Amino acid sequence: MAEKRNYTKKTTGPTPIPANEFGKLPPQAPELEEAVLGAIMIEKDAYSLISEILKPESFYKVAHQKIFEAIMTLAMHQQPIDMHTVTEQLRKSGTIDDIGGPYYITLLTAKVSSAAHLEYHARIIMQKFLARELIRISSEIQTKAFDDKSDVEDLMQEAEGMLFEVTQRNTKKDVTQISPVIDEALKRMQEAAGKQGSSGVATGFHSLDKITSGWQKSDLIIIAARPAMGKTAFILSMAKNMGVDYNQPVAVFSLEMSNVQLVNRLIMNVCELEGEKVKNGQLDQAEWAKLDIDIKNLIDAPIYVDDTPSLSVFELRSKARRLVKEHKVQIIIIDYLQLMNANGMGFGSREQEVSIISRSLKGLAKELDIPIIALSQLNRGVEGRSGLEGKRPQLSDLRESGAIEQDADMVCFIHRPEYYHLTEDAQGNSLLGIAEIIIAKHRNGATGDVQLKFKGAYAKFMNKDDKDKDDNEFGGYQVISSKMNDGGAGFYGETAALPTTGNPFLGGGSSSDVPF
Repeated sequence: MAEKRNYTKKTTGPTPIPANEFGKLPPQAPELEEAVLGAIMIEKDAYSLISEILKPESFYKVAHQKIFEAIMTLAMHQQPIDMHTVTEQLRKSGTIDDIGGPYYITLLTAKVSSAAHLEYHARIIMQKFLARELIRISSEIQTKAFDDKSDVEDLMQEAEGMLFEVTQRNTKKDVTQISPVIDEALKRMQEAAGKQGSSGVATGFHSLDKITSGWQKSDLIIIAARPAMGKTAFILSMAKNMGVDYNQPVAVFSLEMSNVQLVNRLIMNVCELEGEKVKNGQLDQAEWAKLDIDIKNLIDAPIYVDDTPSLSVFELRSKARRLVKEHKVQIIIIDYLQLMNANGMGFGSREQEVSIISRSLKGLAKELDIPIIALSQLNRGVEGRSGLEGKRPQLSDLRESGAIEQDADMVCFIHRPEYYHLTEDAQGNSLLGIAEIIIAKHRNGATGDVQLKFKGAYAKFMNKDDKDKDDNEFGGYQVISSKMNDGGAGFYGETAALPTTGNPFLGGGSSSDVPF
């Protein structure tokens, strides 16, 4: 039988690499994991050097995770950490056989002679863990992105949430020796001296700035009030003072109102025009002329507005970083906190989500080194109380989460007694057209009350000694009752006024004649 010949042409080049040699291994450093664990067990203070860097899940090998858990347990109970105590702890937890028995612990300690470079090795292990986390997240997102049933917007929020968690694990700061911190403190004191004592971002409200020295860098400020107290009007009055009067770049994130509505409110404020006239354009010739002149101050003002609805904390982070980098924004204002979300992260309740949001805002303020102001709603506890003092907001009235009070460096309330038909204080002073800014919490300074003038027709807060086109002296008319809807531009409800001198309502006066 003839021999079967193979006529296939032989290759003369290098031997082809088998396909499985192109496979990928997850980022890992098992030798360094062994070195770190061994060093911890042979050096007394080694664990304290890396305790803030590594967690059990940072290790790639499951056996190493369980060994590190045993080390953490010993440290928590202030027990010595060595080969024998770790072995005994693993026996207690029933995992000694899972890691390879006492012999494996012996091998770990035999492989190292000192804890030299321990911290450097620990950081490499952490970097490998973060790389594995990124691979895991991208793989999960890729799988869901191929699923036609997945909502892309929800998927993007989920991806942001998972990436946020990873970045939070890698934001630990090293301890700083006090000398450079003293230099920075002295520098800020010198800057404050040059600004007549205002070390932060001035609000333009002199009595408020006197207590706060301006909004301070890295502070989270919560400004809270019941509906119709004028929260939006207050922050827009501040934004006008900062951007127009002081030329300080400010960013306003409005989750409730559109950009056009927000700018309409600014036009009312700057040009002192009634809300209805701004909305429907029914201005007389003099008002059009005033608008043309005053609007020029607003056009070039460094005020940046964003009306993204249901803004997430992750979107805010990226936008805020860009605003600070590109436009040198010195303060960020959010209207308002309860409309934000932290999608992509799991929560058992809305209170937990609000807690994450407030904590993230505080972290962002520290990261960017600028003040962040967030408006907040109050619960209805105020409505159930009576009397002049009963209607004043309290810290316990903050809505949905005690974490807001905890995370905030300052908590301010806006209170207009007139809204509750309270026209005089305990000393008999008039409260008509008066808004109180109550500083209920001030982590780095004094608390107290500040009185401002509120002009409802223009949605405008002013210093008590400021004058506008409606009054030569504040308090020209006695207002019996009035209400303003903070979401709108004008008055809602009945308004009556009695002139103290003359009769300005003869001849067709309007609600704008009432000095709020």
